[in-house]
Amino acid sequence: MANLISKSVTSLAAFALGAVMTVTAAEAQQGTRTVTGERYAPTIWVDPDGCEHWVMDDGFEGYMSPHTTRQGIPVCHRGNVCGVMNSDQFFATNSHRISASGAARLQEFFRSAQATSFIIAGHTDSRASDEYNMKLSYNRANAVAAVAKSTGARIADVRGYGERMPVASNRTAGGMKQNRRVEIICVR
Repeated sequence: MANLISKSVTSLAAFALGAVMTVTAAEAQQGTRTVTGERYAPTIWVDPDGCEHWVMDDGFEGYMSPHTTRQGIPVCHRGNVCGVMNSDQFFATNSHRISASGAARLQEFFRSAQATSFIIAGHTDSRASDEYNMKLSYNRANAVAAVAKSTGARIADVRGYGERMPVASNRTAGGMKQNRRVEIICVR
């Protein structure tokens, strides 16, 4: 009976780890088993509230912070938008390359900002396709992140939202100009 329970526990543990248990004829005679499994790669991401999450590539997810409120909500780093850069001042139209003067201004910003880390989010207006805008906004956010890293700043996350989070109407030229931006969230 104890041997049957031991085999069941081993099978359950292998299943939980995403493993496959195989038994060859030689192993069956010796009473041993080979357990082969997948290697899961964890990823860490930060939400706009400054909460760090970990996620395994099988979809299992959790919070990095062990501190919670009485309601069980994680207590995370405080994050707020500490910089909004109009992308027209830093990038040419349909480009994600930062101008030299724009890079100098960004370097000064990241050197003077009092933050533990930064979340950088790129945005566009609605003139191009959603797919194009998503790629452009992400590439622009990555370009700003590269400047930040060159100053020694820690980048917690880089995101591209395309046209999905407008701050003004895309029906006017002034509104579209406001929507073409890169937001920098300071995590303290």
